Amino acid sequence: MSSARLLDGRLKLRHLNLVTAIADCGSIVAAAETLFITQPVVSRGLRELEEILGVDLFERGPRGVTPTESGAVFLEHARAVLGQLRLAQRRLEQLARADIGAVTVGTHLAGSNILLPHAISAAKREHPGLTVIVRESTPDLLHAALLAGECDLIVGRLSATAPVGIVGHVLYREPIRLVARVGHPVHELEAPDLRRLAEFPWVFPVEQTELRAELEALFIRENLAIPADRVECTSLPTLRELLLTGDFLAALPMLIAERDERLRLVEFPLPSIRRAVGVSVPAERSPTPAAAALFEQLRAHAAGLDPDVA
Repeated sequence: MSSARLLDGRLKLRHLNLVTAIADCGSIVAAAETLFITQPVVSRGLRELEEILGVDLFERGPRGVTPTESGAVFLEHARAVLGQLRLAQRRLEQLARADIGAVTVGTHLAGSNILLPHAISAAKREHPGLTVIVRESTPDLLHAALLAGECDLIVGRLSATAPVGIVGHVLYREPIRLVARVGHPVHELEAPDLRRLAEFPWVFPVEQTELRAELEALFIRENLAIPADRVECTSLPTLRELLLTGDFLAALPMLIAERDERLRLVEFPLPSIRRAVGVSVPAERSPTPAAAALFEQLRAHAAGLDPDVA
């Protein structure tokens, strides 16, 4: 396929919106509903795009559509283009308002209870007109939002499996520790092993997270199944309430437990689970003034959390 086919004027932004909506929704019918247009319009637009590209973008099946290999490649670039346009719109709006604008920051557990709130407060003191939007989700969804231009930066554990196009900046390193409420019977045990701990109910991370994989590996090494009596959750408020109102155990970033007087670290080390906490940003996108202001405060406040700061 000649690259000139993408630049001869036939490719429109509506084609990019169509193809990403189809991929996100998994069917042409659902994409039409999401875009508030008819199914024939979506089908016609997809045919036009496939004719321009000279490849099939989706495989049709009885339960919907899935991207072909060519479709997955094109979708990656389509999302990047739309992300750049969203960013351009936001930056132009900020210039028109003559203020620093808004920043959307994603977060997932690590850094969410101390670093991020303190950095936001400091940034707001310096820029009262700054609007900060905090988005909590699993790392995979946050990465997708970052690449799509729906999020400016992510604060949390840096992932070795982050998608291409995302760069991580280390702020500090924080161990993961096993946690239970004050007064939990686990604290009466002397040097408990994992088999004994598995008899308690646990709050486990959901499957899309690296911490879930690390905990599963820990149980496998001890020839144990993960606890059958468990709740799978990554919402910090829900997780904390479960810990305080039941006999649950959970693996959490150490600073979350140390700063909570109602929680206590369990005397069971997780030496293999220690990861860098930092900020993830798009590799090919310069930060907005709002994102740069928050990033500056994140760096400043991280310096006081751990001596092992990059």
